[in-house]
Amino acid sequence: MTTHPFHLAFPVHDLTAAREFYGRMMGCTEGRSSDQWIDFDFYGHQIVAHLAAPPADRKLSNPVGGHDVPIPHFGVVLDMDSWRALADQLENAGVTFAIAPHIRFAGKPGEQATMFFCDPSGNALEIKAFADRAKLFAK
Repeated sequence: MTTHPFHLAFPVHDLTAAREFYGRMMGCTEGRSSDQWIDFDFYGHQIVAHLAAPPADRKLSNPVGGHDVPIPHFGVVLDMDSWRALADQLENAGVTFAIAPHIRFAGKPGEQATMFFCDPSGNALEIKAFADRAKLFAK
């Protein structure tokens, strides 16, 4: 199956903070931009930070694996080594995690490494990895 890049546009309250977070912290290459938006290469996918007021109430969550998972959220599935390197990088940078890096569903078909954190505008991200990527959709 061919994987096609997705496109996601989301609100941010400060483009400078978005550049710092997605560019420097996350290592995403910047693409096109204007005084209202910035394209980033998010692991081969196109995300676009648009200058806009984020929704006022972002307190939605759903229980998953014993944690309150922020809703909505977006992210990417990395290989395990890249996931560990990013978790270390974010921890060393002092990022506050909504859900700290850990293994979820240990010993089950969907076992995965996961972490949740928010960008400076409160957009929730989940970065995950599977020891066996073929189990991404395992039941």
